[in-house]
Amino acid sequence: MGVLDADNLDIDPYQLFDSWFAEAKKSEINDADAMAIASVDSDGMPSVRMVLLKEITSEGFVFYTNYTSRKASELLATGKAAFVMHWKSLRRQVRVSGKVEQVPAAQSDAYFASRPRGSQIGAWASAQSSPLDSRKTLQEAVAAAETRYSEDIPRPPHWGGFLIRPDEIEFWADGEYRLHDRFRYTRNAAGIWQATRLYP
Repeated sequence: MGVLDADNLDIDPYQLFDSWFAEAKKSEINDADAMAIASVDSDGMPSVRMVLLKEITSEGFVFYTNYTSRKASELLATGKAAFVMHWKSLRRQVRVSGKVEQVPAAQSDAYFASRPRGSQIGAWASAQSSPLDSRKTLQEAVAAAETRYSEDIPRPPHWGGFLIRPDEIEFWADGEYRLHDRFRYTRNAAGIWQATRLYP
């Protein structure tokens, strides 16, 4: 299943993604779950940044962030997102685009509880994307959060997950002389995935 060929036209794209992702986790030096997620502001100006894919469900792809950040504000305003994952060791990439929504609070609570304590403290201390006058101010905010939460740390109300429900998933595998393999999966009116081979 690791190679794109005619047989892949009948494979569920989530199944193919799972196979590629499992291989990437074994071969990538760092962060096989890193993805570049794109959003767009009210003027149509796009912005891209790296986040980590934390969950894959039958509904789509989940990552977590600060809901007051620039990316979250843009995603909430448009309800749309796109991302790409590139696995250099495998010479493969996957592109996804679709609608985006916040995950249920209970789901965000469960993931937040699984995070290291330092990461939990950081979620409280950082006003992500806001201007910061000095590193010292951030360190003081971290210290204050550590003092405030000496034991269990609750999830901040401004922090949680986003679910990207894909309308399109494209798989790309490097080929000799730039004759790459590309398959684009899209949903039809009945919600069934259909695959099309694309020119490289």
